[in-house]
Amino acid sequence: PNVGIVAVPDTRLHILGEIAQTKKEVATQLEFVDIAGLVKGASKGEGLGNQFLGNIRQTDAILYVVRCFENTDITHVEGSIDPMRDSEIIETELMLADMESLEKRLPNLEKRAKGNDKWSIEQIGMINRALAVLQDGRPARETEVSEDEKELLKGLQLLTTKPVMYVCNVDEDSAAEGNAFSELVFEKAKKEGAEAVIICASIEEEIAQLESDDEKKEFLESLGLEEAGLDRVIKAGYKLLNLITYFTAGVKETRAWTVVKGSTAPNAAGVIHTDFEKGFIRAETIAYDDYVALNGESGCKEAGKMRQEGKTYVTKDGDVYNFKFNV
Repeated sequence: PNVGIVAVPDTRLHILGEIAQTKKEVATQLEFVDIAGLVKGASKGEGLGNQFLGNIRQTDAILYVVRCFENTDITHVEGSIDPMRDSEIIETELMLADMESLEKRLPNLEKRAKGNDKWSIEQIGMINRALAVLQDGRPARETEVSEDEKELLKGLQLLTTKPVMYVCNVDEDSAAEGNAFSELVFEKAKKEGAEAVIICASIEEEIAQLESDDEKKEFLESLGLEEAGLDRVIKAGYKLLNLITYFTAGVKETRAWTVVKGSTAPNAAGVIHTDFEKGFIRAETIAYDDYVALNGESGCKEAGKMRQEGKTYVTKDGDVYNFKFNV
């Protein structure tokens, strides 16, 4: 697979950098893994099936890039354009791989369960529930679980419990509003509670060849687009993974950092360095809006808008942190 590290677009970073008169701005990043398309029979090793499935297993979410444009010069492996069929082929192969994975685990677990091994008994129960859903032709993420059982299902490490996003690759004329093909995909995504994004690969290729941000902006405006499709994919991917951003701001560097929503201040500190989390004392915290409105740290201190937060504080999107720690 091809691996790409991309900066997460966030206008707040530059605004904070300007206020802090920083020398360097560093965006937070997401890693995308481009895995070649699955064909029918991939779960049985068709094409490079097993290898591809192994690559997918290591990701946090799956983006289905589906063709939503007609072009007689570019042939389709199935002979016609049907994004719904294409996404179902991928999902079916992933479901078949999950079923095989679960069925292989059962005999060993059943042996251990005979000796009243509590963990094995729990595993068998969850496996059988997930298998019933998969055998019904539905992804394992549709297995009904209580709040306490979520980690148990996640622990099975199934391909079809991963969150999903559909990326509709459209023609240039449909880049702004989409088309009949992408509408179908968006409907499917809505029913599933998944994310969906429109992108035009040929436009993205042209944008990649432009050197300055001004050139890119001008080119996008000429097409009636507010932002590049890649930026939309990155933002939607960030949301899909339940991630938020906090910032550190200073003269040397202003940087965006990524944490999972619900992370405490020590968890956030640990993203910078494990010692920050181990020796966490407190987090001097300013809300992004306050930092901007009061023109930086000193203005926030004077107005009493810098808070001292402890170990139980839950990070909010846009928090500007300064960590105090002792190791």
